[in-house]
Amino acid sequence: MKKIASLFVLVLMISCVGNAQNSSKEKKTYKVEKTESEWKKLLSPSAFYVLIEAGTERPFTSPLNKNYEKGTFVCAACKTPLYKSEHKFDSGTGWPSFDRAIDENVELDVDYKIGYARTELKCNTCGGHLGHSFDDGPKDTTGKRHCINGVALEFIAKK
Repeated sequence: MKKIASLFVLVLMISCVGNAQNSSKEKKTYKVEKTESEWKKLLSPSAFYVLIEAGTERPFTSPLNKNYEKGTFVCAACKTPLYKSEHKFDSGTGWPSFDRAIDENVELDVDYKIGYARTELKCNTCGGHLGHSFDDGPKDTTGKRHCINGVALEFIAKK
């Protein structure tokens, strides 16, 4: 009888721990919200994959990677200004990289998709996945590298 009671307590403890770890935080609401089908109508398949499904484009595939014209990089989903060209640098990684975002327009979140915590970058207007932040950026500025999927951005040249 003691074995059954001990087993019951053990199962109960494991299930409680499991439920505590799976409790979801409240979902953030954004100024621009659409259903998946609405986003699919607005975005290319690759932009949908990155922005909505939090995917990653292949490195060295974005024409924006080597774009150093003066202007602003905006969210491909909602057109919110995210990055200024003067903060872009060549990280050698194959993705457009910036040492900082336009204040308040990029949200920092945490994702565990590959088994450990990474700082995820999202558009603060629509919640679209942009990329990740790393601490290996230019030491003479912020030391940050915002590694952004080019398909998540559109470029607006300065006139």
